[in-house]
Order: sequence, then structure tokens, then C-alpha cells
Amino acid sequence: METFGKPRPFVDHLHFPRDRELVLAEIHPEKIDAPIRQLISRFSHLPFCFTLQCCFGHFLYDGEQDQENLQPLPSHDVGPVKYRIAYLALCLENSRDGRKLYSGLESVAAAKPEYIQFGSPGWFWKRHVNSYSLQVEPIRFAQSDIAIIGYEEALIVQKTRDRFFDLLGELVLEMQPQ
Repeated sequence: METFGKPRPFVDHLHFPRDRELVLAEIHPEKIDAPIRQLISRFSHLPFCFTLQCCFGHFLYDGEQDQENLQPLPSHDVGPVKYRIAYLALCLENSRDGRKLYSGLESVAAAKPEYIQFGSPGWFWKRHVNSYSLQVEPIRFAQSDIAIIGYEEALIVQKTRDRFFDLLGELVLEMQPQ
């Protein structure tokens, strides 16, 4: 699955309000990974964006094969780790606030560019123009939604993922209408 594409410039999105309403009506909070439910809820209250998809990121390894595993990695080496990426995909309104959020998302990616990518995956853009995503993954795997990595690198990814969601939490609070 294509998970990365360079960020595209904003274009007119005449049906943004309607699309936002339709997509938000389809969100089922219980299907969102528990650690990021509150974050996604906060994004849904910003009138200049809507969430398309998201994932907290999952680590699988010998002894842990639950595809929805939310537990942190064990404190001992578990060998190769299959990492299913953490990401957030949003559609942004072509407005002052939408562009401000875009800049904030770029800043989140800039915090650790070798592990956080910002872009416009084509398959999101085909559904909704002005779609942008952030993903947490070693840059060499940027085009894939799964990576097989060593335990030590998995610890780095886990720490980066946790910081990534903290930064997004700070950003969404900054973006709240006053």
C-alpha cells in the first residue's frame, strides 16, 4: 500500500463542509486505537480539518502476534519486530487556519525527519483534495505500511511514535478556536 507522497499544494475544495460532515458522521470512536481516541476527538472539533484515517502503530514479534497490539515493547530483546506504522491522515480546509495547521504538521515531521514523514498520499488525495498525512516509520520504509526492523530500532520508533502523538496533542490544543 502506498503510504507516502510528497506534500501537494492546496487547491480549491468546494465541498469541504459537506465532505467534513459526511466523514465525521462515519467515525466510530470504538474503532480508533484507544491511546489516540481523545486526540482524534480533538481534531474533529477543529472546523477546518477532518480525520481520514489514523493508527497508533503496532509492534509484532515472536510471542506477540496480535495485529492490534497496543502494549509497549518488552524490556528485553525480542529479535526482529514487524512494525505496522503509526499515522494520522487529515483533510485540511484551504483557509488561513488550514494552512496554519499544515505548517504545524510540517513542524511535527521536522522534529525527527529520519522517522517522521509528512506528505500527500495519492490515494487519500483522490478521495479528498488537500489530504495530508504524517507517518512514523524509518525513512527507508517510507513507501510501505509495514517494516521489519531490529529490536533496538523498534525502541527508537516506539519512543518517536510516543513523542509524535504528544506533539500532535500540543498542536491540536494550539489550533483550538479562541
